[in-house]
Amino acid sequence: MDFGGVVVGLGNPGNQYAGTRHNCGFAFVENLLDHARREGGQVQSQNGGKFSCELWRLRYAALPGDWLAAMPQTFMNLSGQCVQPLLAWHKIRPDQLVVVHDELDIPAGELRFKKGGGNAGHNGLKSITQLLGTPDFYRLRIGIGRPPQKGDVINWVLGRPDSEDAEKIRAAIHKALDILEIFAGKGLEAAVRATRS
Repeated sequence: MDFGGVVVGLGNPGNQYAGTRHNCGFAFVENLLDHARREGGQVQSQNGGKFSCELWRLRYAALPGDWLAAMPQTFMNLSGQCVQPLLAWHKIRPDQLVVVHDELDIPAGELRFKKGGGNAGHNGLKSITQLLGTPDFYRLRIGIGRPPQKGDVINWVLGRPDSEDAEKIRAAIHKALDILEIFAGKGLEAAVRATRS
């Protein structure tokens, strides 16, 4: 079956990681599924076991075609072990993939959208790039900002934001839904412009 695309939200599985900065991608997918249901769309749970992920198929008016949405259950630094077999099995090209992830180099609550590029030290992206053999997939980047103390990155990404940053990130995740819909309907340049507005 032909898919409009696949959205993979990155994070770490397990309740102890829920709400952490590193799990912005999971929060986005949960929001996307809720949004699709509210819009009267179709959301069908799929068997993601063979791809080590939680997996859904969805369709609603603002997202043309059928899409897959996945949350890898491999832990962040092994995300490619989910993404590569998922794409291969469903015959989905890397340029139909949108990876949603946290980004240190963007202030908390800001969004960026791009295709390809480096991994900026993000182990989830690094794993996906290595196993797909290409960096040429789309990235919807949710800013979490950098820690005030240099060198404290691990504790920062695995920590939970304070109430002010949490609200900014929550708002960004809602706006990110609009960006995905704009990308699906109008393409990369329109999505990039929308992140700046």
